[in-house]
Amino acid sequence: MIKRTLQKTVEEVSKAFPVILITGPRQVGKTTLLEMVADKKRKYVTLDDLEQRKLAKTDPAMFLQVNQPPLIIDEIQYAPELFSYIKMYVDTTKEAGAFWLTGSQKFHLMKNITETLAGRVAILDLLGLSYQEKIKNADDVPFLPTTEWIESKRSIKAKALTVNEVYELIYQGSFPKLVTDKNVSRDIFYKSYIQTYIERDVKDLKKIGNEISFYNFLVVMAARTGQLINFSDIARDVDVDLKTAKSWASILEASGLIKFLQPYYNNITKRIIKKPKMYFLDTGLCTYLTGWDSPKTLENGAMNGAIFETYVFAEILKSYWNNGKEPNIYFYRDKDQKEIDFVFEANGKLYPIEVKKTATPSLANIKSFPVLESLKKPIGEGAVICLYKDLFPLNRNVNLIPINYI
Repeated sequence: MIKRTLQKTVEEVSKAFPVILITGPRQVGKTTLLEMVADKKRKYVTLDDLEQRKLAKTDPAMFLQVNQPPLIIDEIQYAPELFSYIKMYVDTTKEAGAFWLTGSQKFHLMKNITETLAGRVAILDLLGLSYQEKIKNADDVPFLPTTEWIESKRSIKAKALTVNEVYELIYQGSFPKLVTDKNVSRDIFYKSYIQTYIERDVKDLKKIGNEISFYNFLVVMAARTGQLINFSDIARDVDVDLKTAKSWASILEASGLIKFLQPYYNNITKRIIKKPKMYFLDTGLCTYLTGWDSPKTLENGAMNGAIFETYVFAEILKSYWNNGKEPNIYFYRDKDQKEIDFVFEANGKLYPIEVKKTATPSLANIKSFPVLESLKKPIGEGAVICLYKDLFPLNRNVNLIPINYI
C-alpha cells in the first residue's frame, strides 16, 4: 500500500473532533486510508452492503447498537438517517474520533452534515495519488513559491522528469488501482468508472433526465479543461438549457471530478475578466473522455498545454487538501489580454505562478507579473512551473520550479 499524506492529518484531527468525514470521488482510496490509520478496535461497516443499509435507514438506533464506536462507516450518504443519532451519541459521550465516515456523493452529504453535525465534524477532501505520494514522499507540504518552500525542496533531490514521462503520468491519471496494479487496463477502468459514476452517483438525481446527454456533457467539459467556462456555449453544444448545464456542472464539482477556479478580483480594477476557469481533477479521466489513445498523441495534440496546466493545478490542490488545508488560489486575466495562470493570496501578499510546457523558460514567460502591482497589494515571490531540470532563479523575485517538485 502507498502511504497517503492525509494520514497524518486524520490522526491529528481525530484527537480533536468526534466525527471525521472524508469525501472524494469513488476509488481514490478513502476507505483504504482509514483502514491504514485505524487500530484493531475500530470496526468497519459499508453501506454498500444492502442489509447494513436497510438497518441504518429503518432503525438507526439499532444500527449503532450493533455497530458500536469507534467505527468506520463507508458511503454514509446512503443513510442520512444516521446523522441525528451520531449527534446524540457524540454529544453524550464527548468521545473524540468516535466516527470516521466516508462519502463519494458530496452533493447528498453536505446539507445533512452541516445542519446536523456542525461543530462536531471535520471534513477532509481526498483525491487520487499525488506525484509526491507515487514517489514515496508522503510528507509533502502545501505548495507556495516562497524562499522557505524552495529551500525545503532542495534537500529532496527529486529525479527530473522528461516531457515523455510527464505525459505518461498525465495519461495514466491518479486513481490508486491504475498506479499499483499494472494488470489493470486503463481504458476498461475508465469506461467502468464512468458507467458506475452515472448509474450510482447521479442517475437517481432529478436533475439528470438523459444519461446520454449527461455523458456528452462530461465529454464537452473535459475538452474545456484549463479554459474559461462559458455555460451558454456548453449548453448549446450538449443541447440542454443553461440552467441544466450549470446544475450538471455543480454535480461534477460536488463529486470531486472538477474544480472551478475563480479570477482574482478586487474593487481597485474593473477590467478583470470575471468568468471562472475549470479543471478536471484527474487527468487520466479527462484524456479518456476526450479520446486520446496514447501519451505521445496527447503530448503532440491540441490539448497538450491545457492538460499540462490541469495536471499542475491538480497536484497543487492535492498538496493542500492532503494536509487538511484549502488554498487561496485564483487566476488573473483582464480585458487587455494580460494573464497569469495562478495567483496565490497568502501572508498578506500575492504570489504569481506561470505554468509552461518548456525546458527553456525565459523572462517573456512572466511579462504579465507586473500587472499585479496595480492591485495595490504586496507582491511575494513568483514562479514558473516547467520542465527545467532543477530549481533555479529566473530573476531576483521569480524561481524556475521543475514539475517534479510539485
